Amino acid sequence: MPKFLIEREIPNAGALSPTDLKAIAQRSCAVLKQLGPAIQWVMSYVTEDKITCVYIAPSAELIREHARLGGFPADRVLEIAVMIDPTTAEENELAAAAAA
Repeated sequence: MPKFLIEREIPNAGALSPTDLKAIAQRSCAVLKQLGPAIQWVMSYVTEDKITCVYIAPSAELIREHARLGGFPADRVLEIAVMIDPTTAEENELAAAAAA
């Protein structure tokens, strides 16, 4: 199932209180429950003026529906093409054998 990165422009997001963040998370979870198991919230990162989220969903349209129902902005919805990390730089014997 595709993963998506959602950028939510929220002025002063980094100054939101723990109570505010809890309320946002509760609202998001309530909408997720309403939409069913096809959409999953993985993680969100709160920065100065943005909340960036990772979701798993069958389509960007379902991500946008979640945002609409929850009253959240979804300024950019980007499908994640590939995920890399520091181990991507390492030689992987199993992957090399499979490519041969």
